[in-house]
Amino acid sequence: MPARWLAASAVLGRPVTDAEAYPHICGRLLAADNARSGRPVLLQRRDCAACAQGRHERLHGRPPADRLTTSPAPPERTRTMPDNPLLTAALAHAARGWHVFPLRPDDKRPAFPDHAGDDCNGRDPRCRAAGHHLGWEPRATCDPDRIRRAWTARPYGIGLACGPSRLVVVDLDRPKDDTTGPTGLDTLADLAATHAAPVEPTYTVTTGRGGTHLYYRHPDDGPELRNTAGTLGPLVDTRAHGGYVVAAGSTVSGRPYRVDLDTDPAPLPGWLAARLAPAPLPPQRPVVVSLPTDRSGAYVRAAISREADRVTTAPAGERNRALYVAAVALGQLTAGGSLTAEDAKSVLEQAAARAGLGHVETARTIRSGLAAGSKRPRQVAA
Repeated sequence: MPARWLAASAVLGRPVTDAEAYPHICGRLLAADNARSGRPVLLQRRDCAACAQGRHERLHGRPPADRLTTSPAPPERTRTMPDNPLLTAALAHAARGWHVFPLRPDDKRPAFPDHAGDDCNGRDPRCRAAGHHLGWEPRATCDPDRIRRAWTARPYGIGLACGPSRLVVVDLDRPKDDTTGPTGLDTLADLAATHAAPVEPTYTVTTGRGGTHLYYRHPDDGPELRNTAGTLGPLVDTRAHGGYVVAAGSTVSGRPYRVDLDTDPAPLPGWLAARLAPAPLPPQRPVVVSLPTDRSGAYVRAAISREADRVTTAPAGERNRALYVAAVALGQLTAGGSLTAEDAKSVLEQAAARAGLGHVETARTIRSGLAAGSKRPRQVAA
């Protein structure tokens, strides 16, 4: 009987013999019963003999034709820009349809804008062109020309905006300061076992601190998923609309972010989507704004309705930006004396809740928008 590839057999749940090519097991979950540590292990490229063979062939040439295994040629962009790996990586992410933006070199913080919404004076070219403060999320892009201009100017890190990219990234962290204890991967494996579901292979990145980012496609239907911290359990966070991750190819404090499994992101498992879905909204009581019955009151009433509709009808990935624009507009009326700040805030909060925006993000965006609008008061003629 041919010898068996024991590791692959244990991971794939079927006999794998040496009569067949060693299969890729990277991105698969090795059950605790089969791991020396006694804990589940998410296998990475360094654990996979098929990946090791591919690396060997790239370094030392391929075997004879009868033993040849096909390996895709590197994309043209990696051959034409070897001297700028950050630009190469940013373009590769954009080619997947992922929206990227510059981070400060060797840092997690966005490079642009360099000011908060409350401090926006309209001098930033993009804020001036948009007519309002423009944060990192709407600045994220897939445009190769914009990417080339940015990453040839400075060695920026690469931020990946999850919302516009239609991604949900599960961040599996490790205990800090080298302390022992369950990892985020342990937590995810326990949750998967509870739902009798495997952790299927998906695009995987190892972070600078040795954690893991699992990239999934955002569901096409259902509620818009937001960022979470600890919702799934200890050391497990998620990034979706309103959030970003440091993309592969970047470094933070000198530590690189590396791709461990380069494949298309898998759909977010249904059981994960259900656990990440925001809680249903309580019944909403209509906000009643007391306004005069003259022409100025009719104007303000129409403005309130227009800005609320702007938020509730905004497409996925644009709702927070729409909320900010609406807050700026109502902030101008507030500063002009046509609307109280409390009424403006109440109208915007209800519109944001109907759009599915999170409470913390809503409060911050409304505060920034009202403050920006107050700098440009708008009077309504009586």
